[in-house]
Amino acid sequence: MYNFSHFSRRTCLTLFAFSLSLPLQAEMLSVDRIFSDPSLSGTPPKKLQLAPDGSQVSFIRPREDDYNAYDLWSYHLETGKTAKLVDAAELTGGAETLSDEEKARRERQRIFGSGILEYQWSPDSKTLLFPLAGDLYLYQLTEQKSLQLVKTDAFETDAKVSPNGNYVSFVRDQDLYLVNPVTAEETRVTTDGGGTIKNGMAEFVAQEEMGRMTGYWWSPDETKLAFIRVDNSSVDRIVRSEIYAEEIKQIEQAYPAAGRPNVSYKLGIYQLSDKTTQWIDLGTEVDFYLPRVRWSSTSEQLSYQWQNRSQQLLKLMLVDTKTGNQREVLRETSNTWINLHNDLRFLKDGQHFIWASERDGYKHLYLYTMEGKLLRQLTQGDWIVDKLEAIDETKGLVFFTGRKDSPLEKHLYYVALSGEPRIKRITRSRSYHDVAFAKDASHYLDTSSTVNMPPQVSLHQTLGKQVAWIDENRLNSRHPLTPYQDQWSRPEFGVLDAEDGQEMQYRLFKPVNFDLSRKYPVIVRVYGGPHAQRVVNKWSWQNLWTQVMVQRGFLVFELDNRGSYNRGKAFEDPIYRHLGKVELKDQIRGAQYLKSLPYVDGDQIGIFGHSYGGYMTLISMFEASDIFAAGVSGAPVTDWRLYDTHYTERYLGHPAGNGKGYDASAVFPYAPQLKGPLLIYHGMADDNVLFTHSTKLYSQLQQAMLPFEMMNYPGKKHSIRGKETRIHLYRTIQQFFERHLMPEL
Repeated sequence: MYNFSHFSRRTCLTLFAFSLSLPLQAEMLSVDRIFSDPSLSGTPPKKLQLAPDGSQVSFIRPREDDYNAYDLWSYHLETGKTAKLVDAAELTGGAETLSDEEKARRERQRIFGSGILEYQWSPDSKTLLFPLAGDLYLYQLTEQKSLQLVKTDAFETDAKVSPNGNYVSFVRDQDLYLVNPVTAEETRVTTDGGGTIKNGMAEFVAQEEMGRMTGYWWSPDETKLAFIRVDNSSVDRIVRSEIYAEEIKQIEQAYPAAGRPNVSYKLGIYQLSDKTTQWIDLGTEVDFYLPRVRWSSTSEQLSYQWQNRSQQLLKLMLVDTKTGNQREVLRETSNTWINLHNDLRFLKDGQHFIWASERDGYKHLYLYTMEGKLLRQLTQGDWIVDKLEAIDETKGLVFFTGRKDSPLEKHLYYVALSGEPRIKRITRSRSYHDVAFAKDASHYLDTSSTVNMPPQVSLHQTLGKQVAWIDENRLNSRHPLTPYQDQWSRPEFGVLDAEDGQEMQYRLFKPVNFDLSRKYPVIVRVYGGPHAQRVVNKWSWQNLWTQVMVQRGFLVFELDNRGSYNRGKAFEDPIYRHLGKVELKDQIRGAQYLKSLPYVDGDQIGIFGHSYGGYMTLISMFEASDIFAAGVSGAPVTDWRLYDTHYTERYLGHPAGNGKGYDASAVFPYAPQLKGPLLIYHGMADDNVLFTHSTKLYSQLQQAMLPFEMMNYPGKKHSIRGKETRIHLYRTIQQFFERHLMPEL
């Protein structure tokens, strides 16, 4: 496929000439180093939690010799000591086999790696529950040992500790179970799971598109379990081939493609006292979604969110569990679509709740009575709230993360429940913050980073005073990233206007030894789709590959076009009913800006993206081949009729009502216009953007006798994971752009 002799001669000469201008002490970053141990990000802790008694901070951390293998750790506040609690390899012997269901669930969660990836504290802070290799374990802090809780050949998943710690719940073979953590006595909650019936489990689109990874919920007083029963019998069964190196598996998958039938739901409440199930009346309409379920603070009322298929109507329903009576508390409507959120919180007083809405164009927080009466809007302005983080009802404060100061940074703020309009920022500026609060809102953990600084984790009192470093992760002489800092590119951030006057954020990476008199080739990195934002001041492993390309003489440019996230609904809505059109106009605007720069080689602008970014690469190469000279498209959507209902219909509507929009949003009408070099890669076991998307395009391009390059990965799913695989993939992309965009010497 590749003319490696030509590549080696040209590229070696180019890189040799470029390297002459580098400081002699600089160490060149490489693709191989990015995906090798130790991790260049350091070993920052993940899944941070404060123990219920506030004595320690728990987290998972990758091993220094394998950044994909995780163990369970803790930081003790009184002693200031960090210790490994559980070595996963010691429990499994280094071997870990996952069920197909768990593999798919982790793919949906974007959880990757091996070892301990999830865990939960018991309410008394004496034990930690964690799943490992299909089994459930309890780590006892006083004895400092792990006990296997469930011993079967089956695979237990989605395990939870009950609110009072008297039970552990889990799903096995599509049924819901309870186990007593002391006696190991099991109770089977449901009995009809199997085949097309799944109890207590989230269906495919709930996991992939709604952000709902579970299908059951404990009541706060531990007397009840609410759960969803999903029936897949009406969903089309597709048979797809998962192509591995030495075999081909025929997988039958219930995949609800756009315009086709969805699952049907039942919502039940299981009473532990008499082991009976009460079924909730969900109405006469059968074609709807259940995106959220949540108990009130009293355990006597259960809320669920009902969303119609067009996703233009969302109802918050409240059920009285004693009588079965229910009422609609509020509803949201939209002419385009409604974005889901996880920001419903019932106050402890049992009389109020907080709700997030985009009704004024931006996501903000609102205070309601339990009867559905709006008392006041808590936040407002032309910026968005990211997440409701915690509520301190004693002090009357609501803590949330948002973009009040900049769309490029996420910060922690608080506002008064009383309606006092002043909003106070807690976290420091010029960085991006992900936080996790203690249950009583007395402390929070802050994972902060910038585009140039790997994550640092610290513990703080509620209003910001730092208590301790959990992992300072400083770029000192021992940090694995330090040797590459001399050539580290710090991007320039800027703003471009879209055709409707809205501001679009961009960032541009230049080499450290930037020469204004040179003409540089450019790689445009793109995602471009909804519910994503690329231009932020935040650390990302993806920027490591950007640094590799910058050090080799490229400029790298990223632009968040209209349709992308965290800028308000007016910024998102222009893509409604026609994907690829507005996004392409905005990416062309970015390319035109690049061409206007005196140091850019306007004839050597390439484009690269994965998933929706792969789709955008194809659209750009087909419809703007005079602007984009070469493209790399990863795991692209090519035909939106092949993608799932909840995502696709949210933006394009139902195919029956917008057939022309679906036709125009596919890549096939424009493929014959391809002129420049194009590389397409795809995982051959992809269960999200099915491999069929690429094979259909391969066939069309071949029938049109248009040359292109392809790289397919046996056994790999949508994210194309694995150290060696990632090295091969990003070497391939690097070499493609060096062959096609590096000028001849």
